[in-house]
Amino acid sequence: MGPIRTLPADIAGRAPGGIDKAVTVEDHCVPGPHGPVPVRSYRPAAPPRTGLLWMHGGGFRAGSLDMPEAHDVSLALAARAQALVVSVDYQLASTDVVYPMPLDDVYAAWRWLCEDPGHGHLAVRAVGGASAGGALALGAAIRGRDDGLPAHQLLLAYPFAHYPNPALDEATMLALARMPEMPRFPPALVESMVADYVGRITDVPQLALPGAARLDALPATALLLAQYDDLRPSGELLHRQLDSVGVPVTALVALGAPHGHLNADADAPMVVDSLRFLARALTGPDWKAKVTP
Repeated sequence: MGPIRTLPADIAGRAPGGIDKAVTVEDHCVPGPHGPVPVRSYRPAAPPRTGLLWMHGGGFRAGSLDMPEAHDVSLALAARAQALVVSVDYQLASTDVVYPMPLDDVYAAWRWLCEDPGHGHLAVRAVGGASAGGALALGAAIRGRDDGLPAHQLLLAYPFAHYPNPALDEATMLALARMPEMPRFPPALVESMVADYVGRITDVPQLALPGAARLDALPATALLLAQYDDLRPSGELLHRQLDSVGVPVTALVALGAPHGHLNADADAPMVVDSLRFLARALTGPDWKAKVTP
């Protein structure tokens, strides 16, 4: 077990909206098929009824538990939704780490959240992630569905779910060309991310970029997209795919936002709105009674 820290969310995680509920943060590990999987758990002051497994992005080859997309998002959702949030430090793609190893790490953490007796009090179990973490979350949800370990809710932020990535509309391409400071994902970069993660760019396994997988019987999905994002068409296509097989989907396009905007200042309006959207989905239809204003 790692250190346990009780921190005011607005100080420790730069969480928006003046959140002042204490959140206990604990670094520890769960068993995995490739060795222990480091995770960071965020436990709100009140006993949680909801658990969320969360994965940061980074193109499968970068990122950590300390990046805002992991730490700040987890802290904010734990406080806003009064949920137990578990952020996963899955193995990053490298010469020695390729698919399915990162997904195996995530799925081991998912099984732990669902099956460990210490989590028997959780009435709702959700899985989610951002960018490449969204692909891992979706892959874990599909694997869990097939193994009889279903999720109750799926939260995906600007997911990278397809290869090849669908083309962006011309108007957004022109707008992005005028904003060179925006993060970009041209085809060559997408190809290199897939090559690093899968080890090849042909015969890509369905659960690696799971927009190609069977998507029926998945849980209700909240889909957060970014307006200025080369990967937005992947999220839009995923929306249509889920809807076509009867999966309830709620979507929000963060206007003016780039890919990865959950890494920005947590008090930025687009981040506040995005976190509020995710918290609403996490708390269900009666979120108004449970989400911190």
